Amino acid sequence: MSERTLRFAIFGNEYQAKKSASIKKILAVLNKRGAKIAIDKPFFDFLKAEHIDVKNATVFTDDDFDADFVISMGGDGTLLKAASRVGAKGLPIIGINIGRLGFLSDTMPSEIDKAMDALYNGNYRLEDHSVISVETDTNELGGPRYALNDIAVLKRDTASMIGISTSVDDEYVVTYQADGLIVSTPTGSTAYGLSNGGPIVVPNTDVLCLTPVAPHSLNIRPIVINGGSVVTLTVSSRSHNFLLAIDGQSEKLSEGAKVTIKKAPYQIKIVKLPNKHYYTTLRDKMMWGMDSRC
Repeated sequence: MSERTLRFAIFGNEYQAKKSASIKKILAVLNKRGAKIAIDKPFFDFLKAEHIDVKNATVFTDDDFDADFVISMGGDGTLLKAASRVGAKGLPIIGINIGRLGFLSDTMPSEIDKAMDALYNGNYRLEDHSVISVETDTNELGGPRYALNDIAVLKRDTASMIGISTSVDDEYVVTYQADGLIVSTPTGSTAYGLSNGGPIVVPNTDVLCLTPVAPHSLNIRPIVINGGSVVTLTVSSRSHNFLLAIDGQSEKLSEGAKVTIKKAPYQIKIVKLPNKHYYTTLRDKMMWGMDSRC
């Protein structure tokens, strides 16, 4: 019996010309399988400029794509961008790491044959990752409104800290005097939040983390809240504005804007191969628990 035909929508980092050999290998494996390939236009244009064969592929823009699987070729930043485009489509994403750390994108180019075997044979699992959304009471937001990792309010310049009045489910918590505040999902707990002293949270845990950035008081520590909570933030600033960063993409908002963050009505599905496990990734990629004395 002939092998079934799978459809793949491909996103990639168009600034990684040095990794073109890995990209060629991945595309060659897909073509060998007879896969139907659609490529995001900026990445398609990059591949053509690098003289990589894409003659059997179609091109898509915006959210005009459908597939059995989405492939992200790059690092974790590329996967975050792909996830924002997948949105509520529910398409499973597999991250091929041709970036640096590759915490989410944990499949190496050398593993692409095994990865395709797993996908075609159904020998994989899907890991559900929570997404958070943001709204404001102004019309200043022009970019994305959903984040797989985190949403942060941050001071806009090198001037004094900002005040962030914070409520959870309409109950006042505290006013942070800090350089910013990060609201992160379990997925984002190993990203910006971790670098500011936040906890590591295992995926599929239904919580959110509030982690201040350089707080003025030693009494302020990260706090973990229920994942279904609604977080409301109001910022005061000497510069009368601040930054709202959504998975690293920032926009300027005016002082006093009410920012509301809550769980999105959908999740992102990440493909995990049989040999990929969260705690192994923690140890291997983040040196978690590493003892230099050993």
